[in-house]
Amino acid sequence: MLAYILRRLLLIIPTLVGILLINFLIVQAAPGGPVDQAVARLQGLDTSTAARMGSGSGSEAAGPGTNSKYRGAQGLDPELIEDIKKQYGFDKSAPERLWLLLTSYARFDFGQSFYRDKSVLGLVVEKMPVSVSLGLWSTLIIYFISIPLGIRKALRNGSRFDVWSSGVIIAGYAIPGFLFAILLIVLFAGGSYWQLFPMQGLVSEHFDSLSPGGKILDYAHHMVLPTICMSIGGFATLTILTKNSFLDEINKQYVLTARAKGLTENQVLYGHVFRNAMLIIIAGIPATLVGVFLTGSLLIEVIFNLDGLGLLGFESVLNRDYPVVFGTLFIFTLVGMLLKLASDIMYVLVDPRIDFESREGSA
Repeated sequence: MLAYILRRLLLIIPTLVGILLINFLIVQAAPGGPVDQAVARLQGLDTSTAARMGSGSGSEAAGPGTNSKYRGAQGLDPELIEDIKKQYGFDKSAPERLWLLLTSYARFDFGQSFYRDKSVLGLVVEKMPVSVSLGLWSTLIIYFISIPLGIRKALRNGSRFDVWSSGVIIAGYAIPGFLFAILLIVLFAGGSYWQLFPMQGLVSEHFDSLSPGGKILDYAHHMVLPTICMSIGGFATLTILTKNSFLDEINKQYVLTARAKGLTENQVLYGHVFRNAMLIIIAGIPATLVGVFLTGSLLIEVIFNLDGLGLLGFESVLNRDYPVVFGTLFIFTLVGMLLKLASDIMYVLVDPRIDFESREGSA
C-alpha cells in the first residue's frame, strides 16, 4: 500500500504541471488581459464587468511577450505602455513567464493579486470560511437525511413510500440550485411574501455586538436558505446509492444464515448488513468533500451575497486576475487529488480485502 501511495503522490506533479500548462495556453489566446484593461482605464473607457460581458474586451488578443498592439494604447506614450506591461510581468516572453510560474508554484509561492492588495494565498484563506461553512453544513444535512432514507427505502423496496419518495428526491435533483434559491428568497426572505430569513450575507451588521449565543443563532439564521439550496440536489445520489448498497447486501448468503440462526431483524440489519453496505458510502466521503467544498457554490454565493471562493474565482476570471486564477486552480487541484487519494486509502481501511496495488500490477 505504501508503494501505491508514493506512486500516486508522484503522479500529482505531472498532473499539476499539465493542468497549469493547458490553462496557461488558453490564457494566451484570451483577449482583454490586465494590460488591455489598464490601458483602457487610462483612456477613460468602461472596463466594468457588464461592459466586458456585453461587448467584449475591445482589444486584440495580446499574449504576453508578443508584438501585438493594444488598440487602447493609441496616443499613449510607448514607455508608459512598457511600464504597464512590466508591472504585470508581461514584459517577458510566454516561455519565460511559464517557467517563472512553475518554479514559483514549486515553492508554493502564488504571488500577489493584480487588483487586490493581498497575496493569493491570503485571499484563499480569507474567503475559505464562507465556502467551508456552506459545504460543511450541506454535507452534514445530506448525509443525515439520505442515509436513513436510503435504508428505509431498501427495507420497503417497491412500496408506495419507496415510489413517492423517489419521485420527490429526483424532482429535487432536477431543480437547479439557483432557481430554488430565487424561489426561497421570494417566499421566505421578503421577496414577495414572508420575511422569515435574511436575504444576504453570512452574518448581520450588528454581529459584533451580540452575545456568543446570539452570534451562533445569527449565523445559523443566515445559513438556512443557502444551505438548503446547496443540499437540495445532493439527496438523490446518496439516497439511491445507500438503498442499492443495502439491497445488494440483504440478498447475500450471510444474511440468510444470520436469520436462520435466530437473530432479530435489527440485529441482522445493524449488526451485519449496515457495516458492509456503508463501505462505499464511508469511503466516498473525501470525494464528496471535493464536490461540496470546491465546486457548485458560485451562483449560491452570488445570489446570497456570500463572499466565498466561488465568487472570488468568478471575479478573478472576469478581471483577468491571473495570479488568483492560477493560484486557486493549483490549490483546488492539489486538494482534490489529495482527497481522492484519501478516499482510496479509506476504502482499504474499511475493507482490507481491497488491494489497489495488486490491481495496478495486473492492469
